[in-house]
Amino acid sequence: MSAGTFTPRPGAAPIGRMIAAQTAFETRLLLRNGEQLLLTLIIPSLLLVLFSTVDIIDTGASGTAGDEPVDFLAPGVLALAVMSTAFTGQAIATGFERRYGVLKRLGASPLPRWGLMCAKTLSVLATQLLQITLLTVIALALGWSPQGDPFSVLLLLALGTAAFSGLGLLMAGTLRAEATLAAANLVFLLLLMGGGVIVPLDRFPDAVASGLALLPISALSDGLREVLQHGDSLPWGALGVLAVWAVAALGAAARFFRWE
Repeated sequence: MSAGTFTPRPGAAPIGRMIAAQTAFETRLLLRNGEQLLLTLIIPSLLLVLFSTVDIIDTGASGTAGDEPVDFLAPGVLALAVMSTAFTGQAIATGFERRYGVLKRLGASPLPRWGLMCAKTLSVLATQLLQITLLTVIALALGWSPQGDPFSVLLLLALGTAAFSGLGLLMAGTLRAEATLAAANLVFLLLLMGGGVIVPLDRFPDAVASGLALLPISALSDGLREVLQHGDSLPWGALGVLAVWAVAALGAAARFFRWE
């Protein structure tokens, strides 16, 4: 046996390997959590199937090719999926990790705090990839006819993820865990009904609709609808609203997030 075969090599692993390992761990935790799985996968899928097949809400669809209820609903449900994972799920999970001291202990590990945030973001993106794939398959089976440019869709989803992730981390890092749980679920329900996901914004009074249009969920829903339903190019208005929310939310989260 050569000398030094079992000599310890103290020190941290490469940062890329640490982030990859933490990302895989965060993703496994999220997918093992039944409540989060219900929120991120099952609820959007059920809403898509229910409102596409049962005439409950007037979506303005004429029933002609390319203007079926699913053509209106699919972009909104994709936006809802982004919000459920990047905002609601992340806020609740991070809030309780902060309460139980998990973030404090991870902050003392070789993984830097920015690396932990990167891992959480990558975990959100991995979950969203699963969500979007599942919802796309369901929507196509229901007769969805998507239009538009894939690059515009990816840009909208990226900005939407950044905006909702910043809001989720801001809430988790400033409120108590129980308050985060209640507030995140309440916001989810309110934005589901008033964010243009299921109910078109033109069904609201003009003054109310103008205010709702500035919400990130409304901008993401309408932007995706402009591209996927109407085949438009880059929806600059929606992108601008999402960019403002992303910068403001991530900046506030970086400034006010408390690790303990």
